[in-house]
Amino acid sequence: MTDNVTAFKQALGNYPTGVTVVTAYNDANEPIGLTVNSFASVSIDPLLILWSLDKKSQLHSHFQATKKFAVNMLASDQAHLCTLFSSKIADRFAQTIWSTSAHGLPILHDTLSTLQCETFKQVDAGDHTIFIGHVLAIDNAQKEPLLYHRRHLGQIPASFYE
Repeated sequence: MTDNVTAFKQALGNYPTGVTVVTAYNDANEPIGLTVNSFASVSIDPLLILWSLDKKSQLHSHFQATKKFAVNMLASDQAHLCTLFSSKIADRFAQTIWSTSAHGLPILHDTLSTLQCETFKQVDAGDHTIFIGHVLAIDNAQKEPLLYHRRHLGQIPASFYE
């Protein structure tokens, strides 16, 4: 089993992904958020996305209880937000610029894109919960995405577009 786990982690580490920070408010009306790269589109009709969270996460019960959340897709100049929201720092929001949206969600500023969602479904999936969100609002900027590959953060090289 350990060999399969190691091979699995290596295989997925070789697959580049975008980086997001998922945010919401907890029951005490405090903003919560964490770095997530297990993000994907699900459906166009209706507009659905998904992300997953380890059941051992401190924030797991908070996200299970919330009825809505935002997926903040990080831009190439926001590696510091990836690091901040994956840290153990208690008040992550005190160290960044954010605001509450018209949908009542904490939104990080200057991201690549933001998807504001209501929880559509939660699916038990082994040691994780898959959160499926119905997209209510979309904001896009003309920026480059932040990528995660082989435990490194970066951007798409300019030569890629040539």
